[in-house]
Amino acid sequence: MNKLSRSRTAQLIFQSMFCTLALIACVGSVGFFDMKFSSDFYIYFTNLSCYIATGMMIFELVQTARKKEDSYVSAAPHLHFMIMLGLIITLIVFNALLANDPARDPALNYKVECILCHIVLPILFVIDWAVFYEHGTMDWKLPLLTPLFPLGYVVYVFIHAALRGFDSSIMNYAGTDPVIYPYFFLNPEKVGIGGMALWIFGLLAAFVLLGYLFFLIDRLLAGKKKTA
Repeated sequence: MNKLSRSRTAQLIFQSMFCTLALIACVGSVGFFDMKFSSDFYIYFTNLSCYIATGMMIFELVQTARKKEDSYVSAAPHLHFMIMLGLIITLIVFNALLANDPARDPALNYKVECILCHIVLPILFVIDWAVFYEHGTMDWKLPLLTPLFPLGYVVYVFIHAALRGFDSSIMNYAGTDPVIYPYFFLNPEKVGIGGMALWIFGLLAAFVLLGYLFFLIDRLLAGKKKTA
């Protein structure tokens, strides 16, 4: 396992595969495959997470291609960790809460970009972290910083909404929620200010808890790689 983790060839193959699938997902997210280009693709956490993860993996791929010998991936490990948690939350929230929304056309769940963004890419990103990064060096305070990612997104959503005058007549794919509130739990008209605050707090707390779960996994993986 330790030899595989440090293998430049294995890293190049894995990173190239991820980038290929991620670019397909990014192209699909703007409506290219349906030839119905979306005007609101930039507001969804799923899409933004996918774009950021794609950029991160391209950065990894370039770094790996430039190095001459086998070694662990060292491209911005803290940033990679935060992006990874965002993708995991995307996987959990979509499959547990959003995929079966009565207002959502079930056929949308089987589109290539949907499967890639909500299932395949999150899993592959976790595998990349688990296999190719060095473990046992993470600071215990890092999980406390992970909510900055989703908190920044929430601020972004409401700046976006404010610039559009909180116009609830603008509808999304389901025709039920304003596109300025891309998810029901960010829609104060649907869940109320208090309900929205509880959802936001709960999701931020989930990032911290998930961060510490993977902090423990990081320690376990460090022990396994030392004995490998």
